[in-house]
Amino acid sequence: MNKKVNTALFILGASVLNIILMIGVFILLLAILGALLPEDTSATAGQFILLFAFLASIAASFGIYTLVIRLISNRIDMEKYFHPIFKPRRRK
Repeated sequence: MNKKVNTALFILGASVLNIILMIGVFILLLAILGALLPEDTSATAGQFILLFAFLASIAASFGIYTLVIRLISNRIDMEKYFHPIFKPRRRK
């Protein structure tokens, strides 16, 4: 495989992994918040809890994803296997 195919497969795999990670963190947060909060929580508070869990899962999955990519890039020379997505700008 060439660098462009490797890059496309890496981006596809990383995106799927990030979505799965976000869903997992969201379900985990809902389970934790459901166990900690009382059963008679109002509907408005429930909506805010869902919104908080959703936004926190996005932030947490991004943080974990960044950490994993940083660890992978420290072990593997990315330039050897992947085509650069963004080309550097030419300075005048």
